Amino acid sequence: MLSQKLRLQQWRSTAKNVADRALIVAKFLCFLHIADTYLCAPTLVHGPSMLPTLNMRGDVVLTERVSHRIGNVGVGDVVLVVSPENPRKMITKRVKAREGDRVSVFGDGIWGDVSRSFVVPKGHVWVQGDNPYQSRDSRIFGPVPYGLIKGRVFLRELGIHT
Repeated sequence: MLSQKLRLQQWRSTAKNVADRALIVAKFLCFLHIADTYLCAPTLVHGPSMLPTLNMRGDVVLTERVSHRIGNVGVGDVVLVVSPENPRKMITKRVKAREGDRVSVFGDGIWGDVSRSFVVPKGHVWVQGDNPYQSRDSRIFGPVPYGLIKGRVFLRELGIHT
């Protein structure tokens, strides 16, 4: 009887330890989710559109996810945007103009030799890649709604290339 009571006590103690550790892991995973979604996240970006700023083979950048929520994305910032052409794809572009700004697009082969001028509508930004000859950007799909911005790049990781 005593040994059975002792085993039951040991089992309860072990179960409590397991439950406590599982709760710690669950809290940590919740913290990681919130930090990744709302604060800061590492992102792998690649492709030729942001050459020479970002490497074509891929760079890891840290993106903060607060500025775009409070309207603090400015001209010159590199941002992560949900592609207006393919919503399952994230693209990295530089903000060239904000709402109300006038943008001139010179004849670069996209529309022939015709130059055009646009006023960025309210709630939108004009984004372009740093490599205009290999970038699908606002020159193709027009101004991007502010809601498609998912983060602002604030740090590029150096030293991971082989």
